[in-house]
Amino acid sequence: MSAIAIPYEDRAYRPCVGIFLLNAEGKLFAGRRIDNRADAWQMPQGGIDHGESIVEACLREMGEEIGTQKAEFLQEHSEWLFYDIPVPLADKLWHGQYRGQKQRWVALRYTGTDADINIETEEPEFCEWKWVDPHTLVDLAVPFKRDVYVSVMSEFAALL
Repeated sequence: MSAIAIPYEDRAYRPCVGIFLLNAEGKLFAGRRIDNRADAWQMPQGGIDHGESIVEACLREMGEEIGTQKAEFLQEHSEWLFYDIPVPLADKLWHGQYRGQKQRWVALRYTGTDADINIETEEPEFCEWKWVDPHTLVDLAVPFKRDVYVSVMSEFAALL
């Protein structure tokens, strides 16, 4: 791997969408990343392509990560949320171009069944998934994402 040209503190934040996918029982979709089998769980998320709206990115990422787009729009978070990725990981991801991500979160109501979810996608991100109680998800996330998750839970609290 070549040397990282941009000092960590000078790197940009990667534009990203986060997916707050709520089922009929009031639980949230959480997946365990295929590249980190530690007991850390996350909501689906991914980059926003050039020219793509927040909702378009949300639905595309949902299809790419969990194999379905069966959901209805509920609400978009009012702000961009930021998190820094630890330096060793930031140096490996995206060719060391970013220090973390800036995310716009979208709340969706899942309209499909569990059988519609297929995490064995073309480029799998999750090795396992489950519906979790929203109040426990923050503690299941990797530490560097927890503040973002707290903000997301607060913003979408009326939906729970």
